[in-house]
Amino acid sequence: MLTLWGDRQGRLCDGTSRRSFLRTGALGLGGLSLADLLRLKAQADTSASTSGTSVIFIELAGGPSQFETYDPKPRAPVEYRGPMSAIATSLPGEQFCETLPRQAVMLDKLTVIRSIRHSKSSHDPSSHLTQTGYYKTGQKGGPSQMPCFGSVIGKTRGPNAPSMPPYVAVPTIMRNGGAAHLGRGYEPFQTAGDPNDPKFQVKNLSLSESVTFDRLDDRRSLQTALDRQRQLVDLDGSAVALDEFKRQAFDLVTSPQARNAFDISQESDQCRDRYGRSTVGQSMLLARRLVESGVTCVTVRVTGWDDHTSLVKRLRPRAAQYDQGLAALVEDLHERSMQDDVLIIAMGEFGRTPRFNKNKGRDHWGSLMSVLLSGGGLKPGIFGASNSKGEVPVEMEYRPENVLAMLYRHLGIDPSMSFPDFSGRPRYLLEERELIHEII
Repeated sequence: MLTLWGDRQGRLCDGTSRRSFLRTGALGLGGLSLADLLRLKAQADTSASTSGTSVIFIELAGGPSQFETYDPKPRAPVEYRGPMSAIATSLPGEQFCETLPRQAVMLDKLTVIRSIRHSKSSHDPSSHLTQTGYYKTGQKGGPSQMPCFGSVIGKTRGPNAPSMPPYVAVPTIMRNGGAAHLGRGYEPFQTAGDPNDPKFQVKNLSLSESVTFDRLDDRRSLQTALDRQRQLVDLDGSAVALDEFKRQAFDLVTSPQARNAFDISQESDQCRDRYGRSTVGQSMLLARRLVESGVTCVTVRVTGWDDHTSLVKRLRPRAAQYDQGLAALVEDLHERSMQDDVLIIAMGEFGRTPRFNKNKGRDHWGSLMSVLLSGGGLKPGIFGASNSKGEVPVEMEYRPENVLAMLYRHLGIDPSMSFPDFSGRPRYLLEERELIHEII
């Protein structure tokens, strides 16, 4: 059999678990076999751009504070600015919080927007907005109601290399990272596990000891083995060319390119130390390996930003790991001359309240958030501004949908494209799709 591994993470304040459920025999593809993924992936629009551009989206799950990251307010009253200090960046007159020293000195390679806002302050609808362009309605915790950008990329662009999946989630799928009405064939390939674990291995690409390549070389044995594993989700009512897709699934399982891309142990100790020996740092290193090998979209979950209590104490170690990993990723892409082809986006679902609460934390605040981008040919620097207490934008106000419009622009995907939803109604990828012109 083909082996599967899962992982467990913490919870947000709304009680939603971050546990990744990988179904037995489903190869970590949201309940879909490799053959099913490849069959549906081939239905992608072959006229879409194949320029080789890619995206790394870093989900700062929980909602990071704008004050303690990219938009400190050193002149505000202490109950707003908090106890942490602001530090100088490489751009004269601009400051970051002391939590991001590595990023502060490389602002010439970063694009920071301090004026993103929306109207919700609840995790589920807000993360759904930042990952699909639409608020989720109804009961929290349900499946995605609109497709995540990664699933859209899988359907419209596909991978940049034929032996790689188009959409990979490291280490697990984002809260609202599913395919919705595009179909389960466009769910992400989840790496699972901790890339910082010395024994980390993407088991979804390996064979159990009981199955040898000699055995799989026999066509009948191959078909029998894959038939036992597949959970066929036949969205169009047919199984056209299923045998061909089984053959492609076999090629992916045995592909040296795929195995090498996911094998982070091939990186030098020096490189791994540079990113930081943490789950966050090694996840970003793995993301770089994947886009370099032909994956079009990689999402990286950086969890734990829901700081309602003891914000300063809780934030320091997490921010340090994020700062080191993000800075190393940006520098690495520049050194490899990949900065124009790869667009990095780091954002949460909202910001935090301007005033500290009684528990020395900050609560949810959709009215203002900071978003980081890097690469993609965008202008570096600080863009937009908030008021003196970090409450609302006062200059260059945009929404999360506009950030997604920039993502689609980078990949050559038209956000006015539509697909029928579960009821058959055509739905645009984005209804609000204005670009952020100031950074182009």
